[in-house]
Amino acid sequence: VDATEEILGIVEDLGERDLVIVLLSGGGSALLVAPADDISLKDKQLTTSALLASGATIQEINSVRKHLSRVKGGQLARACGPASVMTLVLSDVIGDSLDVIASGPTVPDASTYGDALAVIDRYRLREKLPESVVERLDRGGSGDLPETPKPGDDAFARNTVRIIGSNRVALEAAAAMGNANGYRSRILTSSLRGEAREVAKVLSALAEGVPDDERPCALICGGETTVTLGDDPGTGGRNQELALAAALEIDGRDDIVVLSVGTDGTDGPTDAAGGIVDGESVRRARETGLDIRDALHRHDAHPLLSEIGDLVTTGPTGTNVMDVVIFLVG
Repeated sequence: VDATEEILGIVEDLGERDLVIVLLSGGGSALLVAPADDISLKDKQLTTSALLASGATIQEINSVRKHLSRVKGGQLARACGPASVMTLVLSDVIGDSLDVIASGPTVPDASTYGDALAVIDRYRLREKLPESVVERLDRGGSGDLPETPKPGDDAFARNTVRIIGSNRVALEAAAAMGNANGYRSRILTSSLRGEAREVAKVLSALAEGVPDDERPCALICGGETTVTLGDDPGTGGRNQELALAAALEIDGRDDIVVLSVGTDGTDGPTDAAGGIVDGESVRRARETGLDIRDALHRHDAHPLLSEIGDLVTTGPTGTNVMDVVIFLVG
């Protein structure tokens, strides 16, 4: 919060001859924080935690965040006026939507207070969110508060935005490495989404169906799945959960290996980037007295994957372009 206030102070008195260069990447929403005047930092943190646990997409989460902030949703660009603004972006969202990456502090905001209200109602969060948050969104939805700047606003008259890295770039690099190692690489999508365990079932079925004359093959995809948590979740992340669910699907097979990792080196609130499993993972878990189905039910993938040696730990990579999932089919 203090750092964001310092940024706002720096850009407060800029002129037309000034140029502001903004570097954005994944995590920008959490690091650039200036709660609206009627919202406390604690209330905003509680709101973000509730949204993350609800299974809401990053687009939905950010539509709420923008309307609880003084910088998100194009408001930083407004604060920089009349200076020119150049924004360089590492995209961590599906579709590379500029108004979603880091909650779009320097681009027009397509979402409205009405959209934010729809999110909290869709996930039945009204009773779980701080009263100040619900009241602000209701006031905005009724037109009592000014909206975030929209397309055509003067705030963007001298604004330039460029995406310099994305999930697609990471997938193309993975495909090139697969080809170099004798695999026929196929990029399936860079828009992977949905519940992690359900995505694992679909991708496993696709891997099983690769014809013999197209093997060895690397099925590569990227994006960002979700995990809808229960009341008392264990420890893990979406990549670890996807890998663990895939282990059940490929149990006993000797021709498929599955890797699911976050490109930032962090998956959920853990020290792991994700997991790598094969047809022996279920057996290894059983031999240690662990039950994969039970771990999935409790969203407790990390301890099990760690115990059977199927965690992937890279440490922080210094970048974030969402997740990469690879099915190697022999």
